Amino acid sequence: MTAENPTGPLGGHLDDDDFPAYTMGRAAEMLGTTQGFLRAIGEARLITPLRSAGGHRRYSRYQLRVAARARELVDQGTPIEAACRIVILEDQLEEAQRINAEYRRAAESASSPASD
Repeated sequence: MTAENPTGPLGGHLDDDDFPAYTMGRAAEMLGTTQGFLRAIGEARLITPLRSAGGHRRYSRYQLRVAARARELVDQGTPIEAACRIVILEDQLEEAQRINAEYRRAAESASSPASD
């Protein structure tokens, strides 16, 4: 087995943040929360777990990070619906800032004089 051609149960997904590798039970355990909490943030449309062939919810590492942030807010007393909305807005802001930085870099490189 090599890094270029991985084999095994996860194939080449070991470094994939979006690969749904965790069952609901394992995800809840890792977050120190209940399966009901994961269902609730799913119903609030914060995260949408993939379903296995048997219909079981599966979560990615990215989704677990999002769920962990929501849990922090809920633990601080924020209602779950509000916590989900805050996390969504934080994610949108981060994406907008990333795009703005890309535009700024592109504009700076376009306006800088070419070296001879």
